[in-house]
Amino acid sequence: QVVLVESGGGLVQPGGSLRLSCAASGIAFRLFAMNWYRQAPGSQRELVATIASGGSTNYANSVKGRFTISRDNARNTVYLQMNSLKPEDTAVYYCNTGMGLPRKDYWGQGTQVTVSS
Repeated sequence: QVVLVESGGGLVQPGGSLRLSCAASGIAFRLFAMNWYRQAPGSQRELVATIASGGSTNYANSVKGRFTISRDNARNTVYLQMNSLKPEDTAVYYCNTGMGLPRKDYWGQGTQVTVSS
């Protein structure tokens, strides 16, 4: 059974930083790409960052240069370092991975990030 557990969200002032973590179990973590999504109230869930099994990364234009995704395969954990946070980064952040044909997606429970003064 694949389980993803996020942590690290909270309330931060504009310009501040947070680091999100997602601990995975039930999968051969090192073999799979991992993603961070976010969903703001009234908005669709959007892809924020992706890290491939080999370590290559991609980011949404809105977070490029501010967010960094990384992974620790020894700890089965993916991270999202968020710097220079803006109020528009306020959302619930979700960890995601997918596998199989047809693809089956797995999601964490989400962690709330609120950027406000």
